[in-house]
Amino acid sequence: MEAFTKQLVNRFGGLAAATLVSRWMETLDYRAAYYQPAADPAHPRFQGPMIYCFWHEYIPFLFHCRSFCHIAMLVSAHRDAELLSQAAGYLGFETVRGSTQRSGGTALRDLYRKGQYLNLAITPDGPRGPRRRLAPGAIFLSSKMQIPLVMIGLGYDRPWRMRTWDRFAVPPLYGQARAVIGPAIQIPPALERAGVEHYRSEMETMLNRFTTLAEDWAASGERMIGEVAAGRARARRRHHQAENASVLQRATSPRCNATNAFKDAA
Repeated sequence: MEAFTKQLVNRFGGLAAATLVSRWMETLDYRAAYYQPAADPAHPRFQGPMIYCFWHEYIPFLFHCRSFCHIAMLVSAHRDAELLSQAAGYLGFETVRGSTQRSGGTALRDLYRKGQYLNLAITPDGPRGPRRRLAPGAIFLSSKMQIPLVMIGLGYDRPWRMRTWDRFAVPPLYGQARAVIGPAIQIPPALERAGVEHYRSEMETMLNRFTTLAEDWAASGERMIGEVAAGRARARRRHHQAENASVLQRATSPRCNATNAFKDAA
């Protein structure tokens, strides 16, 4: 009976959390700069799957903007993350419980299996940190599965920071939310330990630069070269590949090419 009660509480708690996140996040003004627009799972020319990496402190951003885009997300196996897992389910995400650092074998195997037909989302500094330190699990998966990595830098203007290990960011109502989406980068196969560390360091540097760029962009209130309107979008699957049902950003236009925005960040 106690187990059933906990399950019921978690389900309703997850629904409440998903509703609160959606209502809060939909007040924000979303803009994005792309290096490679078709790397977005909501883009009409998207060819996946891909592995998306962003820092743990910005989980609600992806929850809101890319729900129902055929993404499996890595969530902590700790019982405190049960509400997060339930909320993710209501928002159209599949979840894998675990960590690529702790009990990583099981989590990596589950991600490998889901990566055969879904995109993967990993917060590579989660679930316990160190903050903005990229764990090697994403590098291993990209190399093993030959699925590209996409680094996503996210930022809000004037966020409130929680006193957690990741300084979890809570955006102000009706604030600005900015995303800098990098190119799809394929990690070479059959890497030795030194190769994994090389790419881990490179991807960590890139993700931190993109995040800083997104945060500075949000704080400045200025326009970015090649920016496009962003926000919630959904995708549909055809023959196990994600395609977009509604064109949110017509980013294939030459005027929407954001390559110049990345010259200082890449």
